Amino acid sequence: MNTRSPRIARLLRATATTALAIAACNALAQGGGGASSFPARQIRIVLPFAAGGSTDVIARTVGQKLAENTGQSVVIDNRPGAAGAIATEHVAKAASDGYTILMATTSTHAVLPVLNPKLPYDSIRDFTPVGLVARAPNILIASPKLAANNVRELIAQAKAAPGQLVFASSGTGTITHLIGEAFKSAAGVQAIHAPYKTGVQAVPDIVSGQVSYLFDSIVWSLPQIRAGKLKGLAITSAKRSPLAPELPTVAESGLPGFEGVTWFGLVVPAATPKDIVARLSSELNKVLRSPDMQDKLSAQGAEAAPGTPEEFAQLIRDDTARWGRVIRDAGVKLE
Repeated sequence: MNTRSPRIARLLRATATTALAIAACNALAQGGGGASSFPARQIRIVLPFAAGGSTDVIARTVGQKLAENTGQSVVIDNRPGAAGAIATEHVAKAASDGYTILMATTSTHAVLPVLNPKLPYDSIRDFTPVGLVARAPNILIASPKLAANNVRELIAQAKAAPGQLVFASSGTGTITHLIGEAFKSAAGVQAIHAPYKTGVQAVPDIVSGQVSYLFDSIVWSLPQIRAGKLKGLAITSAKRSPLAPELPTVAESGLPGFEGVTWFGLVVPAATPKDIVARLSSELNKVLRSPDMQDKLSAQGAEAAPGTPEEFAQLIRDDTARWGRVIRDAGVKLE
């Protein structure tokens, strides 16, 4: 038999209602109110590489626009080291609340996991993709001392002197190295790999002729080409770049289907709620579809790439398999 008086029952109901209201307010204050209240505080985008590089520039450009659109500050947190593994592991172990995001790249999510199976993170299992941000092609640049003036002539020269041409990269296992290995395989040529810390550091040796060619960033390569210091032979994207429409693609220069681009995209810890991932994806696509943002990314040699989390997830899987084959076929190992 219920012996509570109506007055006591009303007091109990009022107390319960107040407790629920306080809990809801606390959740909102902590950013835990779901997508309807997200974001409720500062967002942090963690970068696997140092300030000043293309990953940094693209992240800051996109982060600024995200901050404007959401009304919350977006902080860029550079955590370089271990070829990107330090930052990537940090985000994998961060709170799954949407406030800690990683700017993933081809290196962190498609190359490094194959090169180093002992990584402290799993690029598929430990992350949920938010969306692709941008793609950036590389240019095949050659020494002015080299007789070849296009891709076909380069292949012919390499075949005439097997193992005598030298190609540079920004380091063993980097995407510029793997594109070089993919080129050797597709063209059926032999060439010696010379790793540098950055592509820029290889320029004096390319100019002097000690290095024959290099695949590297369109951003710093174009000024060198237009100044007459280096030859621009082709671009590695599927289509010609509006930044250098005079340059043919490698694919149209005798190697059909050849493509080698670097991509940048946002991922969050695996357990991040689906509604928050969807909100982040929506906000990211708004930014990337802005003509102003597309112009800014284009100026950096990158192409805005709005899309869905599912499309980005498929790209990660496809590129992991693709570059994995290149790594295994070429016998690439971390130094």
